[in-house]
Amino acid sequence: MFRVTSRRPKAFTLLELLLVMFILTILAAIVVPKFVGRSQKAQVTAAQTDVSNIEGALHIFEMDCGRFPTAQEGLSVLRKSPGDPKWAGPYLMHDVPADPWGHPYIYRYPGQINKDSFDLYSCGPSGQDGAADNIGNWTAAP
Repeated sequence: MFRVTSRRPKAFTLLELLLVMFILTILAAIVVPKFVGRSQKAQVTAAQTDVSNIEGALHIFEMDCGRFPTAQEGLSVLRKSPGDPKWAGPYLMHDVPADPWGHPYIYRYPGQINKDSFDLYSCGPSGQDGAADNIGNWTAAP
């Protein structure tokens, strides 16, 4: 019996490589936008969680001291005593973090939105105070 052997090298042709690249490009075009949207949602959720945690610490401060921190004292009183003998903190285990976009959380007392208490918020992805993407203790969770 005769054996036919091919002398063709066992490698991919340029056409085969281009076809694989084309398929990978299509898959990336479908998958990447879904992950980008998830990242934005994760940042918003992280900011909402931070606002909620800091808000809880502010309420405990208020229960101990009988008042909310002044705007001048700011959020630093949650870690360091303002000299009030009723202060029983620290109320947070770590310093107040920056929001997920690297901006500081904003605290106002008395609040402009929450007139009977305080406003605590992140300026959101835009970093602009008063923008529609601000995330604060007055916004509902999605």
